[in-house]
Amino acid sequence: MTPQPTGTPLADLTTAGVGGPARMLIEARSEQEIIDAVRTADDAGEPLLILAGGSNLVIADEGFEGTVVRIASDGFTVNDDDATCGGVMVRAQAGQDWDQLVEYTVKHAFSGLEALSGIPGSTGATPVQNVGAYGSDVSQTIATVRTWDRQASAVKSFTNFELHFGYRDSLLKQTTVNGSPRYVVLTVEFQLALGRMSAPVRYAELARALGVEVGKRAYATDVRREVLRLRAAKGMVLDAQDRDTFSTGSFFTNPIIDAAAAAGLPEDAPRYPAADPGKVKLSAAWLIERAGFAKGFGLAGDTGFAAAGGRASLSTKHTLALTNRGGAAARDLLAVAGLVADGVEAKFGIRLQPEPLLIGCALPAPSTP
Repeated sequence: MTPQPTGTPLADLTTAGVGGPARMLIEARSEQEIIDAVRTADDAGEPLLILAGGSNLVIADEGFEGTVVRIASDGFTVNDDDATCGGVMVRAQAGQDWDQLVEYTVKHAFSGLEALSGIPGSTGATPVQNVGAYGSDVSQTIATVRTWDRQASAVKSFTNFELHFGYRDSLLKQTTVNGSPRYVVLTVEFQLALGRMSAPVRYAELARALGVEVGKRAYATDVRREVLRLRAAKGMVLDAQDRDTFSTGSFFTNPIIDAAAAAGLPEDAPRYPAADPGKVKLSAAWLIERAGFAKGFGLAGDTGFAAAGGRASLSTKHTLALTNRGGAAARDLLAVAGLVADGVEAKFGIRLQPEPLLIGCALPAPSTP
């Protein structure tokens, strides 16, 4: 467990590259170190922020006036005792790099995670947000999550059912306030099928890239290759040479609204099934683009726009990503996001909600006519 000096900047620990200093930063490299660091902060009555890969956080320019515990535990184990039943159990430490884990499972013919290739961040963060992409999410393969319950001061494990997974949601997220969770993830266990074929391909764009019908399978290695290619084309694979990847990934969630309300949208507005009866999921990217915000919106030269001075913009590759073009502060990212949210609401009456956690900051209040 390594305490860092007072004033350690958090911008360098996030993929968006924004965030002021932490009053105290502790790097925890094992399960016991995580528990010890969290208990120490709680016993002292310190505000607590949990940070790992930093891919889903926008931290205020003022920083965090409390203790930041950076989860740096890594490694995973494979239990193939149930291989005769066609599956294996893979248990990963919370700080394990997510894409390294996915790559391992694909190379070793464990099926189920391949469509989640290229997502930045740590494994422990995936159940919190029910991370998903290309028609897949982690709730489809997670068996159990082992956590430290700060309220009970005890280790607590959750089954998949107990986590109450939803669209980009879980019990773990619902009990997190301003980046401070009740349940700190220690390990995540996945139940994966054996075989070189992928899980059924559920996303039309990916199916087209693979040359298969939606619902069919492909080689998992091919799925991983195409997902990485598609994500890279959208600036969604980290690349130090590409400013479009200095982001939190998708900044807004796809809105889920009443089907009756969706009937008032243009006929070509994408609509997808939602888990709740009578609801449909919309495409946030479609709403953003139809509200008049093109790729790269916010760059210097946009007529009538100078809120972020070109330091922050929508990605030049994908309108759902909000990017740090160099030297941006959190307020710059939020200024662009606020304008986009206002524009979509003015056009369609739908208020977009941010997907990343906003730590000590918020979108500007909706503008009034």
